[in-house]
Amino acid sequence: MNTTEQYKQNKHPLDVIDDVYDYAADELTFEEIEERAGDGEWERLKWAGMYAQKQEGYFMIRTKVPGGKLTPEQAEVIGEVTDDLAVAPEEYGGEEQNELWGDAYLDITTRQDIQKHWIRVEDVPEMWDRYDEVGLTTVQGCGDSARNVLGCPAAGLDDHECFNAQPVIEAVSDFFTNNREYANLPRKFKMTITGCAHDCAQSQINDIGLVPAKKEIDVSGEVGGSSDSSDVGEYLYGFHARVGGGLSDGPRMGSELDVFVPPEDAVEFCRAVAQTFKEIGDRNNRGVCRMRYLVEQLGPEKFEEAIRDRCTVDLPRAGQNLTVGYQGDHVGVHDQKQDGLQYVGFNVVAGRMGGDEFAEAARAAEKYGTEDASVRLATDQNFLITHIPEENVDDLLAEPFAADYQPDPGAFSRGAVGCTGSEFCNYAIIETKKRTKRWARELDERIDVPDDIEAIRMHMSGCSASCAQPQIADIGFRGETVKIDEDGESDIVEGMDFGLGGSLGADNEFLDWIENAVPADSVIPALEQLFDAYNDDRHDGEQFYEWCRRVDNGELRTIMQGAEAPVAGGVAHGD
Repeated sequence: MNTTEQYKQNKHPLDVIDDVYDYAADELTFEEIEERAGDGEWERLKWAGMYAQKQEGYFMIRTKVPGGKLTPEQAEVIGEVTDDLAVAPEEYGGEEQNELWGDAYLDITTRQDIQKHWIRVEDVPEMWDRYDEVGLTTVQGCGDSARNVLGCPAAGLDDHECFNAQPVIEAVSDFFTNNREYANLPRKFKMTITGCAHDCAQSQINDIGLVPAKKEIDVSGEVGGSSDSSDVGEYLYGFHARVGGGLSDGPRMGSELDVFVPPEDAVEFCRAVAQTFKEIGDRNNRGVCRMRYLVEQLGPEKFEEAIRDRCTVDLPRAGQNLTVGYQGDHVGVHDQKQDGLQYVGFNVVAGRMGGDEFAEAARAAEKYGTEDASVRLATDQNFLITHIPEENVDDLLAEPFAADYQPDPGAFSRGAVGCTGSEFCNYAIIETKKRTKRWARELDERIDVPDDIEAIRMHMSGCSASCAQPQIADIGFRGETVKIDEDGESDIVEGMDFGLGGSLGADNEFLDWIENAVPADSVIPALEQLFDAYNDDRHDGEQFYEWCRRVDNGELRTIMQGAEAPVAGGVAHGD
């Protein structure tokens, strides 16, 4: 077993929850926590949703939001807790800690979570108490266990939905949360479940992806009975399953299994997959412990057999797939299928906003929405406010919180995603949040994007871990420190590997890394060159990622190097 597995053997990771109360009561420093529990405690604390920040003495805490769905009351508590507790100390700048956001801000993640920074261990019990009152949790927000279960943020609202899968999401989440039997897996375990035909919950890049399907029921009541159409009674709606998707190093699209999962069997199916991963997944080499490596090693057919062997219900063979494509964007004002109601998707560049603003958005949902109003988090780091009568939408958009998050942004702002970056993350090489916001706004001003292109998906990860999902973006970046030589002198600057042409959906492909070690200051000039060429050469209706695939990578590299900036020639520092 690797070292992390030994830590988990020494003490069950969920036992750390009780420890946190003790550490808080004693107001322990990081050094004192480690002295009491050993260095393995930093790993186990992840099961409490807690990551030690690079600034010693403070934690990032992740709140799980299954399917991204919050009641206004829950959203208000998250915002207020952020404003009260996620406060940078004066030694790190206090209210001026970050020149764009100050402090007391939160981050909406690509997994529909909420992350807060600057949390002291002595403040965690207060957070948990306030969360308990409204049904929120941070348990298993991190760690080698089931992470937040993704879903369509517009579940129950859109006409292109085959059925509302939110109840299934909540049932699966409830099963795994605080479940000691499945809280120690070989590695993190990511699930997504949707009844949406547009697969905005990203089934292709998760360990389990359940997507809508239907299966014939013959006149005897058997699922998938006779092929004779005269014997067909009606259809049963459920899920098809994809397994073994993921990004980071060794990205892989999920493999489709020959199974049909009725909604009432979804929990058992997910349990059986987790059981398979738990029993035969790799616990030795931490670099290849993710479930996608196991699926690749066994092959999808053998992996499916292993699931069936461990599943307590019979799984019919696959039926008719109902997914028609990938959208992943809910920004704007949209009609709900409920007459007279609309939902509004607000654009939060890089996912970061003030806790006070999030609380204001929650109060606005209550003020202008019906009793069913909700706040929903999206995988593109944006959020929705739902169940707004049409006559109230203009008033909602006039609220002060909405000024910076309007639902009609430029294409780059609309598609911008950024990870935590070097500001707080121990792994990140470059700063990302501020850069993503500034670049998106600048690119919207400087680059002419065709009128029929709503979003240019530009994703920036501070390292190779892919938290910002660069491999599925039109334009993807991963952080590097770059050595450049100019006028006979060497310098080390922030930079990035530069990729083009990724997408999910029917034409899913990971992007190609076109140029390595591009200095950060050269990126916008390079993008200007690319979009000049795209606008000149574009076919009717051709998306930017489609054009990038059509044009040879060498030609793309040549176009980028035409910028009046040192696009090429940099070397990743340390190479």
